[in-house]
Amino acid sequence: MPQTPNTQTADTTSAVPTSADVARLAGVSRATVSYVLNNAEAVRISEPTRRKVREAAEELGYVPHAAARSLRAGHTRIVLLPTSQVPVGPLYSAFLDELQRALRRLDYTVVQYGSLGLTGDEAARSWAELRPVAVISLGEVDLCARDVDTLKRAGARAVITLGPGRVPGAHALVMDQAEVGARAAAHLVERGRRRIGVVVPREEGMGLFSAPRLAGARSVASAEVEPLPLAYTEASAAALAARWPSLGLDGVFAYNDDYAALLMRALQDAGLRVPEDVAVIGADDLLIGRLLRPRLSTVQIEMPTGEHLAALVDRAVREPSHLTERHDLLTAVAVGREST
Repeated sequence: MPQTPNTQTADTTSAVPTSADVARLAGVSRATVSYVLNNAEAVRISEPTRRKVREAAEELGYVPHAAARSLRAGHTRIVLLPTSQVPVGPLYSAFLDELQRALRRLDYTVVQYGSLGLTGDEAARSWAELRPVAVISLGEVDLCARDVDTLKRAGARAVITLGPGRVPGAHALVMDQAEVGARAAAHLVERGRRRIGVVVPREEGMGLFSAPRLAGARSVASAEVEPLPLAYTEASAAALAARWPSLGLDGVFAYNDDYAALLMRALQDAGLRVPEDVAVIGADDLLIGRLLRPRLSTVQIEMPTGEHLAALVDRAVREPSHLTERHDLLTAVAVGREST
């Protein structure tokens, strides 16, 4: 009679390591483990001890429990950053990347939240479910005082909005896009151009930037301004260039350097000379503008570092107050090159 093989079923599951396990392996107290892994600066712990705790945690695969940590601290370390709903260029992408890195160095967890299609009330309730300690709204969701109150009741110590206006109860980060348009139009006027076209991108959601840039251009005295809807396609640019002679425009602020490059190529293909027939200026001072021929005039935008904004967020979290502040984040300077 054949014998049944003597097999044992291995237990492939293992207990989740705890801070007590880390403490035993490192030969320290659980409190020390907590201080080290939570980066507590108020408690002095030697570097060799910190290294032992980190090595023990890594060996065991121990990861602190965010919810438990939040309960002990009375708040999370989550900074909620709604994802952009519109295309942003390299300038803003670099700024946001730097902001996230700086917040991480300050021991915050940055959570990007997809808020496409949400109204202010819907967004505020959805964000509040994560119990963030701070929210940085980039201005694409219209928040009101009620929404800010919803977030603060859920534990947000700071709500920070980016946009042209202020929301009651929130700190305001103001990027004056109108200044960009005004600087561009003034530069063209200084070069004798009086009939100026302003490109208004057709892409959905771009009005957050394009509307104030158009308004800024219109604020310049002695300039007649014509809005020019343009999609970011070669076909759209070619169609605009084909009817350019009938528009009677001698200059154009093309929203940014990307649209300027697109339109300038189409104008040249249509037989128009830049800058003799049409002076062209963009914005953002991207590398592509310096590679074009003629080299592209632009509006150089100066923004604060991400570290500066992260420090503002950290101060607002550590010192919450019913008093809110306005911070102007953008200055603009026209840079003249060959295209004007």
